[in-house]
Amino acid sequence: MTNLELLRRREAAVARGVVSATPIFADRAENAEIWDVEGRRYIDFAGGIAVLNVGHLHPRVITAVQEQLTRFSHTSFQVMGYDSYIELAERLNALAPFSGPAKTILLTTGAEATENAVKIARAATGRSGVIAFTGGFHGRTALATAMTGKVMPYKWQFGPSLPDVHHVPFPNPAYGVSVEDSLKALDFLFAADVHPGGVAAIVIEPVQGEGGFNVAPPELLRALRRLCDEHGMLLIADEVQTGFARTGRMFAVEHSGVEPDLVAIAKSLAGGFPLSGVIGRAELIDAVEPGGLGGTYGGSPIGCVAALAVLDAIEEEGLLDRSMALGERIRGRVDGWQTRNDLWRVSPARGLGGMVGFDVLDPADGMRPLAGGGKLVANRALEAGLVLLNCGVRGETVRVLVPLTASDALVDEGLDRLEVALSAVV
Repeated sequence: MTNLELLRRREAAVARGVVSATPIFADRAENAEIWDVEGRRYIDFAGGIAVLNVGHLHPRVITAVQEQLTRFSHTSFQVMGYDSYIELAERLNALAPFSGPAKTILLTTGAEATENAVKIARAATGRSGVIAFTGGFHGRTALATAMTGKVMPYKWQFGPSLPDVHHVPFPNPAYGVSVEDSLKALDFLFAADVHPGGVAAIVIEPVQGEGGFNVAPPELLRALRRLCDEHGMLLIADEVQTGFARTGRMFAVEHSGVEPDLVAIAKSLAGGFPLSGVIGRAELIDAVEPGGLGGTYGGSPIGCVAALAVLDAIEEEGLLDRSMALGERIRGRVDGWQTRNDLWRVSPARGLGGMVGFDVLDPADGMRPLAGGGKLVANRALEAGLVLLNCGVRGETVRVLVPLTASDALVDEGLDRLEVALSAVV
């Protein structure tokens, strides 16, 4: 079996709308390394799109899942509950990045998390309006797509978005958008399109993922918190990509000191198993009548025990501190490339903790970000044996999401391969 054979079978059998970033197929993986079906080794700087903060097949996670599989695999929590769901909710409530009592609902996907956060906000406020940001990504289901601030490829072809979802610009110095610009646009929105008294929630990623690893400035988050308090709106932190030690905190919003009302979680919560949820202020979560929230697979017992193991690993292996150290290591290397004449020019690294991104620059256009530059580098990196993803509103950004459990030696090896990729495009 070869990658080419599987690629041909994929093209014949799998929907064209599902895109794979690489033309290779995995055979096995361990921590931050993957071997394809032809036996070639790759260093993983993608982490399954920020799902594997504790790495592939973390021993704690595998042991927990194996033990659960000897008991039962599914009952649906809505039919018959189980202790792991309750224990995980208790632990997440204790970790909530806001003061006061918290409650949690567990789901399956990140899009379910963001949509249910909005459902809760609408029930709690009696309002329907939602404000999100350009460049934001909140999922591919109907409401999540409406909140996502990027047309191609997420909105194109699918007709009108759901109503009463509005967007304002996200601060991005590379494109001349400041915090002041974002807040001014919000004022214009309130004057022209929706009264704040009709808005249920403002949804924001503390660090944009698909949008280019742009950090939400603390002054923006503070201003949003003030506006929400003034007008009775709720602040929703979309922590689907940023949560569970990726940024050096359990949740990225903690860097700002701003307390949200609801937090959408998924991805690295369960170490590779499908699990998501919403953590919220108890009185807000409980605004929804019984039966208004749920899902057949929501809070799967397999995912719950995996998540409990992930939380243990984060605490016992010091992954919050490890994320900060890893981020410093990666940013130092990236910033060192800016003075190199033998490499493609790149922007200064940005992000929080181990969530690091940088733009590939266009020397023909005043050193602005190069549209598609991130994808170009990612393709070259794959040739060098490094799995890497791009992002950004124009595909200009390279993002690094290496598992936090990777050794310094392996991270350095991956950065060496990334350097090769940058030299190959000169």
